[in-house]
Amino acid sequence: MNHQVKLTGNLKTYLRWPMTLSLLWAVATIQIYMVNHKAGYCVAGYTLAYLVFAMMLRMTGRKKLQQDLIQFAQSYGRLQMKMMKEMAVPFAVLNVEGHLLWGNDEFLSVAVNKKAARRNIANIFPEITLDKLPEAAQGDVVLRVTREDQTYRAVLRQIDAALVDDFSDDLELDQFIDDQSIIVMFLYDETEMVKLEETIAAEKLTVGLLYIDNYEETVASIDEVRQSLLMALIDRKINKYMQGIDAISKKLEKDKFLFVFKQEHLQALKESRFSILEEVRAINIGNDQTCTISIGIGTGSETYTELYDNARAAIDLALGRGGDQAVIKGSDSEEFYGGKRVTAERNTRVKARVKAHALKELIESKERVVVMGHSIGDADSFGASVGVYRIAKTLERKAYVVLDQCSPSVKPLCDRFYNGDYEEDMIVNRAEAQKLVDENALLVIVDVNKADYTECPELVDQAQSVVVIDHHRQAGDAISQAVLFYIEPYASSASEMVSEISQYIGNGLKLKPAEAEALYAGIMIDTNNFTDKTGVRTFEAMAYLRRNGVDVIRLRKAFRENMGEYRIKAAAIEATNLYLDSYAITESKAEGTDSPTVLAAKIANELLDISGVKASFVLTNYNDKIYISARSIDEVNVQVMMEKLGGGGHINMAGAQLKDCTVQEAEEKLRQMIDQMIADGDITQ
Repeated sequence: MNHQVKLTGNLKTYLRWPMTLSLLWAVATIQIYMVNHKAGYCVAGYTLAYLVFAMMLRMTGRKKLQQDLIQFAQSYGRLQMKMMKEMAVPFAVLNVEGHLLWGNDEFLSVAVNKKAARRNIANIFPEITLDKLPEAAQGDVVLRVTREDQTYRAVLRQIDAALVDDFSDDLELDQFIDDQSIIVMFLYDETEMVKLEETIAAEKLTVGLLYIDNYEETVASIDEVRQSLLMALIDRKINKYMQGIDAISKKLEKDKFLFVFKQEHLQALKESRFSILEEVRAINIGNDQTCTISIGIGTGSETYTELYDNARAAIDLALGRGGDQAVIKGSDSEEFYGGKRVTAERNTRVKARVKAHALKELIESKERVVVMGHSIGDADSFGASVGVYRIAKTLERKAYVVLDQCSPSVKPLCDRFYNGDYEEDMIVNRAEAQKLVDENALLVIVDVNKADYTECPELVDQAQSVVVIDHHRQAGDAISQAVLFYIEPYASSASEMVSEISQYIGNGLKLKPAEAEALYAGIMIDTNNFTDKTGVRTFEAMAYLRRNGVDVIRLRKAFRENMGEYRIKAAAIEATNLYLDSYAITESKAEGTDSPTVLAAKIANELLDISGVKASFVLTNYNDKIYISARSIDEVNVQVMMEKLGGGGHINMAGAQLKDCTVQEAEEKLRQMIDQMIADGDITQ
C-alpha cells in the first residue's frame, strides 16, 4: 500500500522547505565569499553539510511519514466505520434494485429480518417500491414508511459506487457491488411527530349545517296542538345526536341548525352512515308527511371561514340532490351518505314562482338567450329548450336552441319547427352557438347540470351568465358558475319544471301547439308514459299543456317503434342475466339504430316488469363508449350506484358512460360495484 501513497498539497510543500532553504544558504555563501574568501570557504562547508543532512532527512523521513499517515488513515477509517455502524440514525446501503447490501446496527434493529431485506427492502417497508427508488439525477427521495408501530421519514439518494470503494472491505460490499451506483438510505423516527399531527388534526374543529328539508309541509300535515310536540321530538333527537359527538349546536332558525365538533368524531359519523337521518325520519305522531333532514359538513381547510363556506356548499349540494342525506365537502372532494329514498313531492309552488321571477329578470337584462340541453338530446331536453325559447320570445328577446345533431328520438318534434312559423335560425349547431354567446347573451342549460354532458361544453366557459334548470340530482362536479340554479330532484322532468315556470312569467305568454307538444312529450318519455315519478304537479303541468293545444294522438303515433328496434329490444330481454337474483343486466346490441341510448332506456324500463327485479342495467356500445342505462322502482337507489361509476341521475332512473373498456369489462365493474355496495351496507340483499 506504501507505493500507492503520494504526498500532495501543503504537506508536500512543507517537506520541500529544507531543500528550498539550501538555495538561500548557497546565495549567502557566494556573497560572503565575495567579501572574504576565507569566510566564504567556511560558510560553504556548513552549507554543504546542511544540504547533505536535509537530503538524508528527506530520504529516510519520507518513508516513515508515509507509514504514519497510512496508520492514521486506517485508524480514522476504522473510527469512521465504527461511528457509522454505531450511529443512532438508522443507515443502510441498497443496490439500484432495492436489495439491502449493508445496514448499521440501528437499521438492523428496525428491520429485524435481514434476509428479507436482502431479497428486497420492500419486504420490510412496503412503501419503498421499485418505482419510488431514486435515480441519479433525481436528488433525494423522501418517503414516509412504517414498521410495526413506528413511523419513519426515509431519505434515499443514489450515489456513485466508487465513493465507497475505500470502505468496501469494512462494509463487506465487495461481493455485492456490481453496479456503478448504489442507494444510501437514512431513517428518521417521526412517530411522536405523527402522533402530534394526528392529535392536532383530531382536535381541529369542523363546521356543519343541518336543515329540516320539509318543515312547512310536515307542520301543515298535523293539527296545531301536536305541532310543538313534533318539533320538540325532532329537536330532542338532534340535540342528543350532537351530544354524542360532543358538538356545540345552535338553532339558527326554526328549521336550521349550526353545529361545531372535533374532527376526531367525523369518522364515527361516517361509519354510522349518519344514523340521525333514519332517526328523524322515523319520528311519527300521526303526521302524514315524513320529516327528513339534510346535513352539510365542511372539511379540508385551514381557516374557519373556509370551513363554513365548504359547509354551506355541502348543504346546498345535499338540498340540490333532493335532501334526506349528508354531504361532506372538502377542498376538492365530496362524500355522500343517505339519499336512498324517493324524494317527496312538494305541493307548494313558491319556489317555482321565485325562480320564474329571477329568470325573467335575467332574460330582460340580456339581448339574446341561448338554450342548450345535454348531448344526444332526448325529448325532455328538447322540450324544455323549446319552453325556454318561448319564454324568451314572449319577453321580446332573440332566442336560439343549440342542437348540433337532431337525433331520431326527437326528430318528430324537431320537424314541427322547420316551417314558416319559426325563424330559420331558431335551431343552431355548436359552431354557430359559439358565435352567439358573449357578455350580452344569457346561456340557459336544461335537463343537465354537468358541463361535460352538455351539447356544447365550450359554451359553459365562454358564457358570463348561466342559468341551470334540471331535475337530476346535483353532483359534486356540477356547473359552479351559474347565476341561477333551479334543481328539483322531485320533478318528473325538466319539461315539467319549465311548464311550471311558464305559468308565472306573465306578459301574456301563450304556448303554441308545437311547443306544448314538445314539453308534453318530454314529460311523457321521462315518466315512461306517466307511470314513474309522477305527482300532483306533474298532472297539473300536463293539464296546462293540454289547454295549450297538445294533440295526444299525434304524439303517440310519432313515438311508435319500428320493427327493427322492437326485435333488438326482444333479443336484449331474452339475453338478460339476473345477478344475485335481483339485478337484471343485459347488453343492447343496437348498432345502426337511430337512437341506441334511448332504446337502452326503454329496455331497462321493461326489465322492471319482471318479478323480483330490484334494478335493471342495460349496456350499449356507442361512439367508443359504454353507455349504462339504470332503472329501479323503489328498492334500490340507482343514482348512487351510477355515481360510483362516474354518472348520475335520479333515485330510480340514472346512467353512466365508461370509456376505454369493453361491454364485458363494464359488466364486471358493475357487478363489483354491486358487491361492494352490499358489503358496505348501502344496499341490502
